[in-house]
Amino acid sequence: MSGKLTLEQLSITRAGVPLVALDLSVAPGEVLTIMGASGSGKSTALAAILGTLAPAFRMTGRILLSGRDVTALPLHKRRIGLLFQDDVLFPHLSVGDNLAFALPPQLGGRRARQAAVERALEQAGLPGFAPRDPATLSGGQRARVALMRTLLAEPCALLLDEPFSRLDADLRAQIRSFVLDRVRDQGLAAILVTHDAEDARAAAGRVVSPLGIALSP
Repeated sequence: MSGKLTLEQLSITRAGVPLVALDLSVAPGEVLTIMGASGSGKSTALAAILGTLAPAFRMTGRILLSGRDVTALPLHKRRIGLLFQDDVLFPHLSVGDNLAFALPPQLGGRRARQAAVERALEQAGLPGFAPRDPATLSGGQRARVALMRTLLAEPCALLLDEPFSRLDADLRAQIRSFVLDRVRDQGLAAILVTHDAEDARAAAGRVVSPLGIALSP
């Protein structure tokens, strides 16, 4: 279900100050990086794409996914996934139940849903972890579970909001490779927001500022 993500003359201002000016498309399997300092408009761009932009901002332009205009659609109808800085696993649910929570409702039957969870854990290198309490997982394990939960929701595109920023250097490289490999394997159009040049280089795609200026990672 992946497809091209297009930001068509997307412009966002606040109190008349330009924050975002993007006119581009991201192909399936491509990772576009938006780089900039804190407060430069990176998160504002993601909020607009998700459909969670605060009323204080003024937005013009269109957001298209697989040729469908999703600009006016609510978050839950856009089919756009988001991976945060924090893994935000539900503490009251097991690892397996965290993953099952994201499964589409049309995937019916306990056995089919359990099989989907088990496949996801195997892909994450965590077979047999379904009964585990999320509190017992390491930072890297939690990050992998969070990504698989996002992917189980079957997004058509994926936004990465500095998801590696809280990991130490060694773990950061490992989880970054894991995430980017999954994006490419599933052919998802992805946008990575970061202030880290190593993240941008690993993404191996175009790098722009929130105002659409081409950058070197």
